[in-house]
Amino acid sequence: MKHLFEDQLFEDKDFSKENIEKQQFEHCIFKKCNFSKLHLFETDFTDCDFIDCDFSLVKMTQTGLKNVKFKTCHLLGVNFSDCKQFLLEIDFKDCQLSMSSFYQLKLKGIRFKNCNLKEVDFVETDLNQADFDQSDLAGAIFENSNLEKADFRNAINFQIKPEINHLKKTKFSSDGLMGLLTHLDIIID
Repeated sequence: MKHLFEDQLFEDKDFSKENIEKQQFEHCIFKKCNFSKLHLFETDFTDCDFIDCDFSLVKMTQTGLKNVKFKTCHLLGVNFSDCKQFLLEIDFKDCQLSMSSFYQLKLKGIRFKNCNLKEVDFVETDLNQADFDQSDLAGAIFENSNLEKADFRNAINFQIKPEINHLKKTKFSSDGLMGLLTHLDIIID
């Protein structure tokens, strides 16, 4: 049986040395907490905020993330594909997500604001209406991804092959159109 933590503030706590598998957190705020290299097996977070936390190399096997917001967090190398997909809802602002994976997830309306998304795996991900505002997508992989109505107008360094992704009413700035053409090895003056 899961232990429930409700309406709590966790600040400057090092969870990386604790076992919080199969726990449940609702309406909690985590500030400056360390979760790095932790295995969050069957742990559920609902309506939680993470601020200035370190999630680098965390394993999220069957972790529930329902209406969870990450702000100024480090989430390097996290495989979000291992999370529970039912009611998965996450939001990122000012986060480091390099080398993470969202493979095959349904993330309609997800927001990445001012995030480092270098070398992130978005293969076969449903990013319908996603917002990549001011995010760096250098080396991010989009393949068989649903990018319908996604907003890349203020994103930088992305490379998207239109022929292997679903682009319908996807938003790009005129400066960002090169990100759709670089794979063609053409010269544009």
